[in-house]
Amino acid sequence: MKKSNVKKLNDIIDCDVHPHPSDYNVIKSYMSEPWRSRFNGNGKRGIYDNPIHVNRLDSVTPHGGYPCSDPSYMREQLLDEYGINYAILLPRAFATKYPSPDFATVVASAFNDWLADVWLDNNNEDGRCKGSITVAHQDPQAAAKEIDRWAGHPHMVQVMMDSGARAPFGQRQYYPIYEACERNGFPIALHPGTEGVGPNEIMTPGYPTTYIEWHTGLMLSFQAHLISFITEGVFERFPGLKLVLVEGGSAWLPPLLWRLDAEWKPLREEVPWVKKRPSEYILEHVRITSQPLENPDNREHLLQMFEMMDAKNILMFSSDYPHWDFDSPTRSFPKLPEELKKRIFFENARALYNLD
Repeated sequence: MKKSNVKKLNDIIDCDVHPHPSDYNVIKSYMSEPWRSRFNGNGKRGIYDNPIHVNRLDSVTPHGGYPCSDPSYMREQLLDEYGINYAILLPRAFATKYPSPDFATVVASAFNDWLADVWLDNNNEDGRCKGSITVAHQDPQAAAKEIDRWAGHPHMVQVMMDSGARAPFGQRQYYPIYEACERNGFPIALHPGTEGVGPNEIMTPGYPTTYIEWHTGLMLSFQAHLISFITEGVFERFPGLKLVLVEGGSAWLPPLLWRLDAEWKPLREEVPWVKKRPSEYILEHVRITSQPLENPDNREHLLQMFEMMDAKNILMFSSDYPHWDFDSPTRSFPKLPEELKKRIFFENARALYNLD
């Protein structure tokens, strides 16, 4: 890593930072016709809007621009403020909300071109910003080609897609995406978004009434997808595949795995391709980011939950900058044992993304 302007790097990798275009016309500039004329901006990510504000009020750029649209200001406010070594960037294209797979593929591709141009190839002399390749899972074959297109880029470190989908992600129609990830050495990251939007199912029994109900239940789709990944045998078919669950919380993981292990023991003849206890696949194949961090009244309970989920080996720090529920690396966590802190804040992500 080249020398940084920050005085001290604190061995922190932020696994969830959301860059945003300064204007959606910028994204249109990376499209050809007829798609350019059809793209009218990203619009709402869904049908539930935060009734107050979606971003930190102090994250608006000095010139009044959209939060996290200026690489220099993001560095000043996030990377340099906390001494963060690397930021894993996850743009929010919401490409999977479009019923047309062709249009969705073009939107994802344009966001990838913009991310590389503005955030990775430029304004990134020290290499502290690392990118995620957005794919639209409506067309898995096209998504695989998009992954191959970016495979040689020095700052692309993972593939990402919205968790909103027509079917659970363990099903075989998605295999071309996982094959391309494994072939190119990329983890696949799921991020909440587009559930119940466009062609996608919502992961609750009907549509919630309020934003608070919808936002609290974001982890439900992650649980459904994770169960599907395991019971469909994805990790047996693609033994090199790594899965990252981003921004869906983490405290739900231990009881889910207890139940899944208990179900698998008497029912494993139904899924003979699941060759070991479901929980055993987690350490080898799954990583989960910390934000939004669950904060019980008794902070010791969170430490107990970390132990139950094997956080030392699977949990990775994330801030969700610049969103309203931002988790600070210095204020959001209880006091951690030094080795656990090092693993969560730095070592687990460093190993996953092959960073120096």
